[in-house]
Amino acid sequence: MNEHQIRAGVIAEVKAIAPEVEEAELAGGRPLREQVDLDSMDWLNVIVGLHQRFGVDIPESDYARLATLDAIVVYLAARLAAGAGTSTASAG
Repeated sequence: MNEHQIRAGVIAEVKAIAPEVEEAELAGGRPLREQVDLDSMDWLNVIVGLHQRFGVDIPESDYARLATLDAIVVYLAARLAAGAGTSTASAG
């Protein structure tokens, strides 16, 4: 899976929680929660959605590393490349 596909999946998960989000208005380097105005429960739902979509375990200790869209894409790309957590993915 390439970074473009990962980015599209991340945006789809964000839009599942906040359908009013305009993809073209998202800045990759700005904090995502501020751009989309997600509260902590919404953010947790995004993280769970990413886990389910990509089959990647995301430990709570890594949540702070996922501040921006760009950071999330890089993080997921690295985890997918390493095969991290893929055995726990559900078929959905």
